[in-house]
Amino acid sequence: MRPGTSRGPHHHGVTERLDTDERAELTRLRDEIATLRATAGSRAGGASRWRALGAAVLISLGCLLASVSLVAGWAHDEIADTDQFVANVAPLIRTPSVQAAITERVTDTVFTYVDVQRSADQAIDALSDRGLPARVADRLHGLTDSLAAGVHGFVRTQVGNLIASAQFAALWDQVTRIAHQQVVNVLSGNSSAVIVSHGKVLLDLAPFITAVKQRLVAAGFTAANAVPTVHPTITLADATTLVRARSAYHLLDAIATWAGWVTLLLLAGGVALARDHRRALCYSGIGLAASMVLLAGALLVVRSIVVNSVPGSAAVPVSDSFDIMVRYLRASLRSIFVLGLVVAVGAALVGPAPWAVRTRRRSVAVIAGLRRVWPAGRGRRTGAWVHAHRTALDLTALIVAVLVFVFLDQPSGVTVLVIAATLGACVGVVQFLARPG
Repeated sequence: MRPGTSRGPHHHGVTERLDTDERAELTRLRDEIATLRATAGSRAGGASRWRALGAAVLISLGCLLASVSLVAGWAHDEIADTDQFVANVAPLIRTPSVQAAITERVTDTVFTYVDVQRSADQAIDALSDRGLPARVADRLHGLTDSLAAGVHGFVRTQVGNLIASAQFAALWDQVTRIAHQQVVNVLSGNSSAVIVSHGKVLLDLAPFITAVKQRLVAAGFTAANAVPTVHPTITLADATTLVRARSAYHLLDAIATWAGWVTLLLLAGGVALARDHRRALCYSGIGLAASMVLLAGALLVVRSIVVNSVPGSAAVPVSDSFDIMVRYLRASLRSIFVLGLVVAVGAALVGPAPWAVRTRRRSVAVIAGLRRVWPAGRGRRTGAWVHAHRTALDLTALIVAVLVFVFLDQPSGVTVLVIAATLGACVGVVQFLARPG
């Protein structure tokens, strides 16, 4: 053994003792390695932070754009699809508050041109001129108030029956279907069907007045023939609202074709950029649900503004009309809200959270219990094939579930839950059948 060496307890060879220069060189190398590791860690940490920030920005933009995309798609469908538009506005004339508002407006218009009490007084005076006793004439003049009230009630009843009839509802559907293209022209600024006067947007009721005249004359109230061809109007909104609606229409119609795809790309890009894809997917689902909550709140604010912009007597029919017009939009946002929650819960279920681990263990225990009661040896070949292709089968079930949701017409929140439950059941069946060969 050379001087200055010793045998270490954990080595088979001989370890030489280091002199001063060698020890200094070893220290320098160790410091250099530590510096390189620190630099690499710092660069990796910086890159990780930038990736996390980029993923957060993409997911946030995608969630915000989801609301815009939903509103744009709803507006586009309302304009482009005549059948959907008619189906959307058809309940308006079948709503009691709207029927009452139209009945009062039409009745008031009729009696603007037909003064029953004055006509009765003139008839009594004519009879007096022909020898009717003054005492009888005075008594008849005293009844003209009651006669006018009775006729007013009769006309209101007839108008109300007409407005509430199936024939009038069919007329409403026909008019709205024909006027659908005019609605497009209104929003594009090329329509004369909707009048803008003194800063207000007005709807012409002339077609309905004509129908009421015909109904009253047919019922024996021939005095309705005195009503000329008039154009009474109902105030729809402030003119500035129409200008804003036109601008919003052009913007939403322009983005309706690509906003949905951009939303998907942003969300997918954010999930792909994130280091933890599962967590990013979970956050995407939560953000999507939160954006739908914000959209629902925005609709409530808009509803309040619209209702407060009309006279108090019109508040109830206007609020009912607003609710009817946006019901498809609300149904869609509820579906997307439930979809976001389903995605978030699904991503969390495969994560390391204690409740998720317990849920998976219980599922495995249930499947194992079902296997124990399954006859031994039955389906062994099928089980081996399913075990070899279980990943592809799970992915196929997921793709089918997504396609079913995409191609369903107006899927509801309950539909989303049914699709998610069916997907979970399919995955469970795959796990049950999968057995090593």
